[in-house]
Amino acid sequence: MGGTAEYAVKMHHVTKTFGKVIANKDVNLELKTGEILALLGENGSGKTTLMNMLSGIYFPDHGEIYVKGKEVTIRSPKDSFALGIGMIHQHFKLVDVLTAAENIVLGLKGKATVNRKEINKKVAELAKRYGFEIDPGKKVYNMSVSEKQTVEILKVLYKGADILILDEPTAVLTPQETDRLFAVLRNMKKDGKSIIIITHKLNEVLAISDRVAILRKGEYIGVVDTDKTDQAQLTEMMVGRPISLEIGRPQVERGEKRLQVIDLTCLNGDGVKALDNVSFDAYGGEILGVAGIAGSGQKELCEIIAGLYPSIGGSVLYLGDHNGIPVQERILGLKPDEIVKKGISMAFVPEDRLGMGLVADMDMTDNVMLRSYKSNKGLFVDRKTPRELAEKLIEELEIVTPGVDTPVGRLSGGNVQKVLLGREIACQPSVLIVAYPVRGLDINSSYRIYDLLNEQKKKGVAVIFIGEDLDVLMQLSDRIMVMCGGKVSGIVDPRKVTKEDIGLMMIHTGHSSAEDKKEEVTA
Repeated sequence: MGGTAEYAVKMHHVTKTFGKVIANKDVNLELKTGEILALLGENGSGKTTLMNMLSGIYFPDHGEIYVKGKEVTIRSPKDSFALGIGMIHQHFKLVDVLTAAENIVLGLKGKATVNRKEINKKVAELAKRYGFEIDPGKKVYNMSVSEKQTVEILKVLYKGADILILDEPTAVLTPQETDRLFAVLRNMKKDGKSIIIITHKLNEVLAISDRVAILRKGEYIGVVDTDKTDQAQLTEMMVGRPISLEIGRPQVERGEKRLQVIDLTCLNGDGVKALDNVSFDAYGGEILGVAGIAGSGQKELCEIIAGLYPSIGGSVLYLGDHNGIPVQERILGLKPDEIVKKGISMAFVPEDRLGMGLVADMDMTDNVMLRSYKSNKGLFVDRKTPRELAEKLIEELEIVTPGVDTPVGRLSGGNVQKVLLGREIACQPSVLIVAYPVRGLDINSSYRIYDLLNEQKKKGVAVIFIGEDLDVLMQLSDRIMVMCGGKVSGIVDPRKVTKEDIGLMMIHTGHSSAEDKKEEVTA
């Protein structure tokens, strides 16, 4: 590689602001030729903004960018491509009705007519060179998430990129697909490509990168060699102080069965089965984790139980007691307020916090009242109790807000989530359903929420935790129900299976190893 610049990219004193928000402040970043650099930082630390300046989506307010030793001006994605830079975003930009190969050559200058056979052959050769598994003739609408990602990567390689930026590439992959992607990235590195991988998963950073650059709150903290660091040091650099990375799983004697779901079936917006005969039980004093690739029916499952989504079959039974007398209520098909009227204490923290859970332009007191106003029988609405509860939540959950009168829409994602979770827990539910409760949160807030879930478990609440990080699910849950394509692949004890076992169950229903290790704990 004679004559190649030692650095593929250098960013010097780069600053980017959006109004009063400083996304990047005086950042220096260097990517060596032929290396994999992990760009690490909590959500909101400015990682994506910085890379969007390299890929031409944003233009820096200050600072210089050098590519292969020359100072450059990148005003558009076209400029970025001309410099050999390709960015693979979290949300893919593919045309569903076209094949893999057609998407890969889309937008390239050339003849008006396309020789499909020739393109398929070229794409297959490129895929083989780096170890991708791809069928060039397959339509995008028939592809898995990992296949779509492969097409996006091949698209930038086909156009000649030798500097690749991958934004959170493993967020939607199973452990096996992640391993395959990493093998491909190593092949690209051997071929002299320079790669930046944006992530916040520490174990993956240590597995794939040569060096790690860390951002915190928009500022560049430093760079370390991967083989000379560990998770504790990286966390401290990301957060600014040492943090314990242990997630507790307190031993609690399992209580009564609280929820029984039998053969639950529903359709999605396209009339396809989103849930297909889903059955499971949830017990007090237990966290039941729900794992699966995005779109496997998790969203519909929790919304049906909470009374927010219609089903076409099955039943959901709530089992509790009134004054010591056991009761069994059929709740499928009931609206949320009808569930409450039956005296059932169930709480649901949805994925869409401000869309379904809270009202953005209302303050904390009013948002707390949303949950309690139906219990007011008189003409006058009691604002004192919700206000006191809001103030208590601020103190107990360390919610950062100017005060209870500030609209919740002005709070950060982590604080919004704490408001929502705190409000639901304050209702002392016997069943608590949480969907992706730490998505977009900093490490501190995430661990506080894991603690809150464990506290509920200790109080005898049946917690159903829908998560996306398998490592967290395996540390926190007492049992894990794995979903694949709307079906239950199995329910396992996370202490008796590996992450790889669960990964296989996420892509195959009725996988034999899942059945062998099925850990349906009986009461």
